[in-house]
Amino acid sequence: MDDAPVRFRDLTLDEFVGRLASAEPVPGGGSASAVAASLAAGLVAMVASLSEGRPKYVMHAAVHVRAKAAGLELADRLLRIADEDAAAYATFSAALKLPRDTEEQQVLRAAAIRGAARVAAEVPLRCVEACVEVVTAAELLAARCNVNASSDLHVAALLVEAAARGAAANVMVNLPAVGDPAWAAATTDRLDELLDRVAGLCATTREVVASGESRPPVGAATA
Repeated sequence: MDDAPVRFRDLTLDEFVGRLASAEPVPGGGSASAVAASLAAGLVAMVASLSEGRPKYVMHAAVHVRAKAAGLELADRLLRIADEDAAAYATFSAALKLPRDTEEQQVLRAAAIRGAARVAAEVPLRCVEACVEVVTAAELLAARCNVNASSDLHVAALLVEAAARGAAANVMVNLPAVGDPAWAAATTDRLDELLDRVAGLCATTREVVASGESRPPVGAATA
């Protein structure tokens, strides 16, 4: 008998939302953030697909290929992260329930909590890192794609920024339990850097889309 947990990707949308709305702790905000980022990556791939092979945008063909590949890979990776986030929370929750009647049990429980908290912080951090990749692809594609689908990049930028901030909140909430102030400080600095990059790229993507103007091919000289 296969006791492997059901992957979120194998649920219907209605089933996933139902689980999200239930009293069960997983899926929670971390998994929801990863799924939202996956949707953003899917939109990037869609816009690239709708731009491929169109004579009007042939000068951007390399961008379309690159953005489509990135979007598809990231959509898949982020769905895996959604499952990993739920698993990390389950491990942390199990560590909290370990016995602590004896001094030895207390030591083992504390070590288990620290290890589980670190993983529970590392998984959403990888989600934020993936969000940077999603919006990098979206910004590259903006105004170098089928103009009829450009608004979908705006939506992708909104989704991925929300996803990054949601995942970042999950990183921060787990840092105190890790018990490593130096690592927590370094992780916080890394997180701030990533969020700044996401915010900047999302703003650029939205501005470029809103302008309605085309952009030169990547690598082309500009006056």
